[in-house]
Amino acid sequence: MFELNGIVKVKRDEQKVSDSFKKREFVVTDNSSNYPQHILFQLTQERCRLLDDINVGDNVKVAFFIKGREWQGKDGGGVKYFTSLDAWRVERGSKDYTQDSSAAVSSASSNSGGLSDAGDTDDLPF
Repeated sequence: MFELNGIVKVKRDEQKVSDSFKKREFVVTDNSSNYPQHILFQLTQERCRLLDDINVGDNVKVAFFIKGREWQGKDGGGVKYFTSLDAWRVERGSKDYTQDSSAAVSSASSNSGGLSDAGDTDDLPF
């Protein structure tokens, strides 16, 4: 599981995708680097209500899973791959994350495979 702290930029209404599936999307802005990142998350099923008490502009902490899936159309076209960030928990934050350089936290950061950007002065967003 991963975690991200940021500010809610967009809060969309719940969508009924099918009779048995509903989702709700929201965007969180991560200002922890030189370039703000606007990250789309989704809540599904009963978790859609987690956004009910959250407003645009609120500081939040989002715990999420990365999910990927493969899809091939019925017409025999090429295979496509989709990635989604499925929010598991959304908590209102009490801290201003706009200036905090440690706001984005990943539980996998300790498993970076020996890669480090400690001496990296490149400020490109990718």
